Amino acid sequence: MSFSDIDRLTINTIRTLSIDAVQKANSGHPGMPLGAAPMAYVLWQNHLKFNPKNPSWFDRDRFVLSAGHGSMLVYSLLHLYGFDLTLDDLKNFRQLGSKTPGHPEFGLTAGVEATTGPLGQGAANIVGMAIAERKLANLLGREIADHYSYAIVSDGDLMEGVSAEAASLAGHLKLGKLICLYDSNDVTLDGPADLCFSREDVKKRYESYGWQVLEVLKGDTDLDAIDQAIHAAKADTARPSLIIVKTTIGFGSPNKAGKSSSHGSPLGTDELTLTKKALNWHYPDAFYVPKEVHAHCKKAIAHGETANAEWTKRLDAIKKESPHKYVQYEECIRTKIYSDAFHSLPVFKVGEDLATREASGKVLNTIATQAPWFFGGDADLSCSTNTSIRDGASFDGQTGAGRNIHYGVREHAMASIANGIAYHGGLRSYTATFFCFADYMRPAIRLAAMNHLPVVYVFTHDSIGLGEDGPTHQPVEHLMSLRAMPGLITLRPADSNETREAWIHAMERMDGPTALVFSRQKLKTLDRTKLGSEKGLHQGAYVLSTRPNFKAILVATGAEVQTALECQSNLDVQGIPIQVVSMPSIELFLKQPASYRESVVPSTVPRASLEAGSKFGWREIVGDKGLVIGLDHFGASAPAPKLFESFKLDSKSVTEQVSAWLKQNH
Repeated sequence: MSFSDIDRLTINTIRTLSIDAVQKANSGHPGMPLGAAPMAYVLWQNHLKFNPKNPSWFDRDRFVLSAGHGSMLVYSLLHLYGFDLTLDDLKNFRQLGSKTPGHPEFGLTAGVEATTGPLGQGAANIVGMAIAERKLANLLGREIADHYSYAIVSDGDLMEGVSAEAASLAGHLKLGKLICLYDSNDVTLDGPADLCFSREDVKKRYESYGWQVLEVLKGDTDLDAIDQAIHAAKADTARPSLIIVKTTIGFGSPNKAGKSSSHGSPLGTDELTLTKKALNWHYPDAFYVPKEVHAHCKKAIAHGETANAEWTKRLDAIKKESPHKYVQYEECIRTKIYSDAFHSLPVFKVGEDLATREASGKVLNTIATQAPWFFGGDADLSCSTNTSIRDGASFDGQTGAGRNIHYGVREHAMASIANGIAYHGGLRSYTATFFCFADYMRPAIRLAAMNHLPVVYVFTHDSIGLGEDGPTHQPVEHLMSLRAMPGLITLRPADSNETREAWIHAMERMDGPTALVFSRQKLKTLDRTKLGSEKGLHQGAYVLSTRPNFKAILVATGAEVQTALECQSNLDVQGIPIQVVSMPSIELFLKQPASYRESVVPSTVPRASLEAGSKFGWREIVGDKGLVIGLDHFGASAPAPKLFESFKLDSKSVTEQVSAWLKQNH
């Protein structure tokens, strides 16, 4: 199509709103919106399917600004295209309590599909959204789910390793409805990109991943070329597409265009005036939107409203003609398992020897039979993490069939893609790997916690119990590290039936992510007719076994709970009665009322803790005079029983430590 003056005026409106907001805040990134406004405008005006009156419309296209530092670009777009974002909101950019924070935040601003800013995350999130679209199209049919996933990515995004991991998987899966526009301006915060990004041929790299790569050489002005490239990207349904759009950072700024000085600082009042003059912007007021621009943008809004109305008609017809499919759609909207469905979950026999990773696999597969919208994958470890859905087949990125995503050895992308699936909605997803590799996933886990995404992270091989693989694979500090993250619940169950309850808790939780941490070594299923109920897991901790007039409390987690019970029996022989508490989640326990916490771990009684991990943090539970039994060093390569004995974490050593502590201090 041919573009006219109104198109250029709208682009300059996006630009000037962006630089006005950055200048008023005296903080922000004006260069990216100035350069990327043309590509964003063409996408939103001519291609993006959205309805600002119904921003959560199920079949809308998804758009993610991965280069979240350029947030004023998306805020300007949202305002012009009718979302609930006023000029006053734009004027409040980067201020406390505003809808326009420094980087886009999911759930805060209508139309923002993902929290971005940590570079590379959005580039991986959008892969998850594309996966979600394909899976939902398979589950519900294209009448209900048939849309594109778009992102604008930057030089910085493509330097981050997570974007490479995600792009490699996207190409492998042939996600043809995934389109990324690359704002290639060759400038970073520190200076020219060739300071650190000069030898890499991005075009060849993405082609090698299996992407269609298109180029727009004059992205500042050639709107027709941008439009044609997006059309070509949409036409290739067998490959994801990267559109390399060569732009000028700070376009229009006489003294800062093409320079890093326009990247992360306001232009300054004088330069802002000169920039507006160079853009032929003759309106004297800041934050000015010409009436004809509002009228022009309404055409795209009307197109989206019409598409939404047509979709609603199709959905109404499905409700009448295929009620089963409509029920499936409603279930995808809720993505919640109701309590009746949990009755089918396995109950494990007393005395049964089973690693909690094995018990987890049995529970996961039973959940999968109850919830077709539940799927996930692992980092090339399903045979060890026990997280493959039986008869679920491998996920097919073209058709959306299959329930097992083979992420390969790409933990960071795996977690970020799972976030994208959660952002998209309509599905619940899990990931799986060895617990030690949670470190690779941490940036994405943090964002899931920040954004209340109900992702389930399955971590196995949870301690030195891993054994011979040695300290590189033995998590030590990881439990406390995850527990320190606001919004994340970490559960480390003691046996198979606690494992079942851990999964129930994770699936019932809709307002944030859950980390399930399981053992490699086999553990006996505890006799709950003689011990506390495993349902106490939902309070984070509970009295597992007690004695009359107990002299101390031993709090333990995971596999060490069984060691604590052995210690209790050993101390019985010595005439020292103790109470054993299972504490699968410190975070959940600390959320309980003070009265409950005091009933489980009374502060008037000497307290000790036992965990095959870092000692850090346990003082909050046991107090300054308490005994903390754990590790203040890394592990070693040896059979697990030898390690527990060597590091004094076996029942004999624990008994000796508790006994000596009580005699010395109490």
